[in-house]
Order: sequence, then structure tokens, then C-alpha cells
Amino acid sequence: MASIEKRTRDGKVTWQARWRDPSDAQRKRTFPRRVDAERFLTGVDHSQLIGSYVDPARSRMTVGEWAAPWLAGRANLKRKTIASYESLLRTRVLPTWETVQLVQVTHVGVVAWVAAMRADGLSASRVRQSYHVLTAMLDEAVRDNRLPRNPAAGVTLPKLPTTEQRFLTHAEVAALADAAGPYRLLVLVLAYCGLRWGEAAALRSRRVDLMRRRLTIREAVADVNGRLSFDTPKYHQHRSVPIPRFLADELASHIAGKGGDELVFTSPRGTVLREQNFRRRYFDRAAVEAGVDGLTPHELRHTAASLAVSAGANVKAVQRMLGHKSAAMTLDVYSGLFDDDLDGVAEQLDAAARVSLVPLVCPDATVTLLTQRETGA
Repeated sequence: MASIEKRTRDGKVTWQARWRDPSDAQRKRTFPRRVDAERFLTGVDHSQLIGSYVDPARSRMTVGEWAAPWLAGRANLKRKTIASYESLLRTRVLPTWETVQLVQVTHVGVVAWVAAMRADGLSASRVRQSYHVLTAMLDEAVRDNRLPRNPAAGVTLPKLPTTEQRFLTHAEVAALADAAGPYRLLVLVLAYCGLRWGEAAALRSRRVDLMRRRLTIREAVADVNGRLSFDTPKYHQHRSVPIPRFLADELASHIAGKGGDELVFTSPRGTVLREQNFRRRYFDRAAVEAGVDGLTPHELRHTAASLAVSAGANVKAVQRMLGHKSAAMTLDVYSGLFDDDLDGVAEQLDAAARVSLVPLVCPDATVTLLTQRETGA
């Protein structure tokens, strides 16, 4: 049962609140005024009644102290993601919140922090990433019974700038590939198979199935703080990607003589091909020569989606080819491509209707009706 006890020491009066937590352990906390102790116990009683009780001692851990166990719990994430979280903690989150107790983080404080980052000129993307790290930490603190709720929830974030996606035509892809010199085939694979850069750079010879014309994507490589890290593809999803017939022969010649574990695409020295080096030495110059200045290798993935849709692929096929987590994600990214297909659907429906519906002139009237040939109605 909760109680309040008056205590006097060296002439100073304090009020000690005592209560039992849900595990029946005795807890206590001292306040300078009786009214503060009463309000606190009222809050304790209410939180236990509705199931949101939090041990005050656990919520006094600072954000900085909580960062280490929180980050350790992200072991299932990829090394590149972990490295990104570490960078955001070091440069954006902890400089403001390191010494602040979890219970002292307020909604208003987070709003001010987000506004300050934006005022300092930080990009909308970086602001959002920083906020998501903090709010993920606080979500975990709620699950660990250190906070009754997340005070950072619902903060309005700066909107990301909208950028128009660029899709190359078949002719533009051919021109870019020709201009890429020794990496012509790599450009074609990116543009027609839709691999992510890390997947293409990690592709091994034994995962090129020329009989079935399939690429098996089971690995990706990422640059993590200057060191290469091989891991599973994004979302840990393995997939099989179709190879257009015209690329199969070129791939066969390219991998002839390679061992099964050898990389399909490498640097001139035979090492892992890094995107930054590839762009600086080959790709950027080729893009200028082909008339698509400013293009990035990742935009060839967009091009692959566009060319697939224009060839008649449905959203599920595009999702499988690109390795998206869901068809909904594919639609979110490429909804405009499928909107263009609506005109084609309408034309096909119109053509089908014209075949199955024929005009019939009533013998006793001058009214012309449309009726279904199949039913004879």
C-alpha cells in the first residue's frame, strides 16, 4: 500500500513516498513538499491501474547511456546501416541528448531540435534520418519499460524534395553502354536486369545460369567506412533475375574461363569494383558522351523498371525482378509507369468488347441494340 512519511534531518523536512511496483517490490522516492509526493503517488496508482507503470529509476538513464544497449540490439541489421546509425548518433543525436535522462526528453524539446537542425542548413533527408534514430531509441525504451510513451512521436518533419525520375530509352542505354568502353556489359546488365550496384559488384560467375538465362542474387557488397563488406542483399531477400536473350551470349563470353567464385565484374586490377571509382573513371564521362549528363548508376535500375513495364511486365513481375519488399513498395516508387498502362488496358477492353458485342436490328422496330453473341440475349 502506498504511503507518505515525513522526515526531518538537520532541521530540513522532506517527504518520502513509498509504494509497491507490479512485481510487489518496495519502492521509495523523496520530495521536498508533501503535495509533490501526493501527486507522484497518484500518478503511480493511475499508471499501475491502466498498465503503463514505469519504474522511475529505469527512466532516469540518460540517452547517452541508453544508446549503447540500443545499438547492440540492432545486430540483425546490415553493417552499412549500423555504421550509418553510429554516425548519426555521434554527429546529430548525442551532441544534444547525451546527458538528458530518458524521462526528461519532451515533445517540445524534440520539435526544437528538429527545427535547429533545419536552421543550421542540414538537408531534409539528414534531419529525418537523425529524428528516426532518436525516435527508434525511445520506442525501444517504451518496450523496455523505461518510458510510458514515446515523447518524440508525431513531430512534423521537413518534406523531402521531389525529384523527377529519369528513364532511359533503349537507344540511350545503347549509347551509354558503347561509351562505357570496357564496362559496356555492366551498363547493359544494370539497365536490363535492374540490379542494385552492390549486387552487381558482388555477382559471382557461378550465379550466372546461362541455360535458364537467370542471375541468382544472393550477395551484395557495401563500402562501410572505407572497408568492403559482403552481406545478403537488401531486405535479406534472395531472388532470381531474368537475363534478356541478347545479353546471354555476351555474358557467356565474359565469364568464360572464370572460376565459380570469381566476380563477374571487377576493377581493371581484378579487385572489387567500387562505384565511386567506376563513376570517376568511366561512367560519368560516358553519360556526358551519350547525352545523359548527371545520370547515376542507380538510375539504370529505374530504367530497368521502365523498360520492363513498357514490355508488358506487371507490378508483381517488376517487384520480383528488383527485389522490392512488396508490390506496394514497387507501386510507391513507380506508380507513374503503371498509370501509363491504364490507357493500354482501356484499349484492350475496348477491343475485346467490340469483338464480343455485335449490333442487332430488331425486326419490329428501328432501334438498334447491342447484344452478347455468346448468350443470344
